[in-house]
Amino acid sequence: MLAIESQLAASGGTEISDGFIPLIDMKELQGPHRSEIVRQIGHACQHYSFFLVKNHGISETNMNNILGTTREFFKLPEPEKMKFCTNDPNKSIKLFMGFKDEIQNVFISREALRFSTYPFEDCVNEWPANPPSLRKDVMEYCTSVKRMELALLEAISESLGLEKDYLAKILCNHGQKISMNYYPVCQEQDLGFTRGVRPHTDPTIITILLQENVPGFKVLNNGKWVDVDHIPNTFVIHVGDLLQVISNYRYKSLHHQVYVNCEKQRVSVASYCYPSPDTTIGAAMELIDDEHPAIYRNFTYAEYYEEMWRAVVQHATDKRLDTFKSSVA
Repeated sequence: MLAIESQLAASGGTEISDGFIPLIDMKELQGPHRSEIVRQIGHACQHYSFFLVKNHGISETNMNNILGTTREFFKLPEPEKMKFCTNDPNKSIKLFMGFKDEIQNVFISREALRFSTYPFEDCVNEWPANPPSLRKDVMEYCTSVKRMELALLEAISESLGLEKDYLAKILCNHGQKISMNYYPVCQEQDLGFTRGVRPHTDPTIITILLQENVPGFKVLNNGKWVDVDHIPNTFVIHVGDLLQVISNYRYKSLHHQVYVNCEKQRVSVASYCYPSPDTTIGAAMELIDDEHPAIYRNFTYAEYYEEMWRAVVQHATDKRLDTFKSSVA
């Protein structure tokens, strides 16, 4: 273990089969040890592409409510859920259902309700009215997550040697989306050709993931897929494609996937941090020099979003940033 990894371990990290999962105590960001915690976050982003956080300011009740609401939504009768099923990628709320991946010859079993959550007044009336607790639980949860998101973005900015508000300025007037995810129990004979989610990276700056105590979330670590076990009252924070660009490839977006099991259904809630469509994304100028030229050219989030969907259609999501590589990279 490197020295900083030993410090992370002392703060409550956990082992995985081929390495170490950093566990960051966010409470320390408000105290005299902030610079050390910022350094730990930077180390985790650079060497693991993700980390866990504790003492994040979101109550256990709030976390349990949103997970419970997710379970209740996916228990609704099929016609009630199918109201939100659409092929229009521009819809602010959309239900994704399981489907057969003909290229990889696997069935993707996840069901997901993905929708915009900020500003609340612009989108709350589009949210499902059932279960009755959904709108209240989502609003309370997303309000808390947004506060945590800002604190994390400030720390990540500092970890790159940038001004504290660098990422926050990029996200001026940005939206917020969450995905309520449901992974049904899989028949044992089907486990070999069923997945919850295929390997992918996220089209975000960071993603904030709340998962329950059911295994399945896997990350690529040192070339091997390893489980990220649930630790009570923690969130998984991982690097997205846009932070990879902004950091000039210092921080790599996390490759991850979800497996299903034949014993328990699984739910999770992901919160996506992304900019407005007209925002220009590019490497921070402070991170570019003769020895570190810009890996990617500047582009708008709207351009990236269009390329993302093209890559989905062509089953090439791992190559969606290649379009934006600089000629000198």
